[in-house]
Amino acid sequence: MKRRKLIRIGLVLLILLPTASLISLGCADRVILGENHDTVDPAGATSTLIHANGRAIECWRTRSPGAKNGREPEAYVLFFVGKADRADRWITAVAGAWGDKHVEVWGMNYPGSGGSEGPAKLENVPPSALEEYDAVKQIAGQRPIFIHAGSFGTTAAIYLAAHRPVAGMVLQNPAPLKQLIMGNYGWWNLWILAGPVASKIPPELDSIANAPNCKTPAVFISAGADWVIPAKYHKLVINAYAGEKRVIEMPGMGHDSPLTHEAAEGLAKDLDWLWQGAKAK
Repeated sequence: MKRRKLIRIGLVLLILLPTASLISLGCADRVILGENHDTVDPAGATSTLIHANGRAIECWRTRSPGAKNGREPEAYVLFFVGKADRADRWITAVAGAWGDKHVEVWGMNYPGSGGSEGPAKLENVPPSALEEYDAVKQIAGQRPIFIHAGSFGTTAAIYLAAHRPVAGMVLQNPAPLKQLIMGNYGWWNLWILAGPVASKIPPELDSIANAPNCKTPAVFISAGADWVIPAKYHKLVINAYAGEKRVIEMPGMGHDSPLTHEAAEGLAKDLDWLWQGAKAK
């Protein structure tokens, strides 16, 4: 029996090692970031192309209910979607969350997804985020810029907040990528796959390293039954975050669960907190 078990383990290693080699040669970008070329209804949002390092980045824009009917935005919101998803799928819903506040929301599609040029490499996400911020800043002038992000998008959001002035952030199910991959997804493959994937994450997307450099106020939303990014990993980012913060808990809710009634009420109050703080500066 012992010999059979050893043979089985050996066969698993023979299967996994070539896969790990492929990942270490560059496939990790697709495993973590992914691509998305689905046909998406933008629900009235409009697209704009900006450029980062010679590549076209597709951004989608729409306004909150409070900023429609010709009202000029009083602030701007940068939205960062989760991995392998599209900004144009969610941007109208994000704008709706800001309610009667007069904001214009910009959502970036990651390199290689939607109308954004590839390749789909993690190292291309941080400069794209900076370029989007700088483009919006030219329009916003002295008006505040907020960030709204979920899942993988929180890595770009926290990086950006550590390198650009941001008025406040809403971060849902934040992901400490290296710790998540090694701690939550490493055991089943004996870390043969997880190790090479984690090693390919750019330091710019290390939220645990970036969070202590963020001083802007933030609202964190944590789904208690998140199986993609378990809540204990959310807490690693929340605890490392240096700025003033509020946390909205959603016990029993999963990674893609909509906000509960209580969470939606809490978010509305916390958006008021962020808004008043930005106006007071």
